[in-house]
Amino acid sequence: MMVIRDKSVQDLLGFYVEAGVDAIVGEEPVNRFAAVEAPAPSSRTSGAVLPPQHSESNGPAVAPAPPAPDDATMAARAAAKSAKTLDELRGILEKFDGCALKTTATQLVFADGAPTARLMFVGEAPGRDEDIEGLPFVGRSGKLLDRMLAAIGLDRTSAYIANIVPWRPPGNRTPTPQESQICLPFILRQIELADPDVLVCLGGPSAQALLGIKEGITKTRGRWFNFDTGKREIRAMPTFHPAFLLRSPLQKRFAWRDFLAIRKALDQ
Repeated sequence: MMVIRDKSVQDLLGFYVEAGVDAIVGEEPVNRFAAVEAPAPSSRTSGAVLPPQHSESNGPAVAPAPPAPDDATMAARAAAKSAKTLDELRGILEKFDGCALKTTATQLVFADGAPTARLMFVGEAPGRDEDIEGLPFVGRSGKLLDRMLAAIGLDRTSAYIANIVPWRPPGNRTPTPQESQICLPFILRQIELADPDVLVCLGGPSAQALLGIKEGITKTRGRWFNFDTGKREIRAMPTFHPAFLLRSPLQKRFAWRDFLAIRKALDQ
């Protein structure tokens, strides 16, 4: 019987036993989900297919590594710039593999509403309901946004709605700065092609990404900023994200003031 004197090794083996590990499979990890091409049957086996042989030259297929963030951002800029219409931009995004969120999301969440609307909302990223339906703001926060629009005489047919990041982060986590940076060229091009008269940034991350604001949303909400769409300068306002208002209902009175100001701007 082998005696293990290193306590760290003993602790590690103890952890494995408690976790149910009772056998060593191999020293190197193997992707069991990768497709393995079986060898052609040999005449000696009367047509029987031999099990796949793993070696350095014939092993499991390995997925290509994702591009580096800087390379992905450069590719996103070039791809977004090439889109001449919103439909083309959507098609380009569906084929874009530079953002790792695409591999974990159910589908692309591009936009909802009227692309020709004078009012455009931009949030941060889709959630679970949006990931399932493929449309932004369709969950609880989306229903609140609908009520807020109705309060100023508007609905989704008179607004265009999108997000900075068009794929749901796993577990509804916040997108990383790298993920937002990679996706930023696409939303900027989306705003340019939609060409609204008024842009509303829903939440601090959207305002920081699009308007370059460093302050928090509490200090910047309700203030007007200039936003260059690429074609012209338009008015832009940060306001609270509906999801935040669901958690902090007392802040709805400030959001109501913001929406009244948005309605006034559209009427001018």
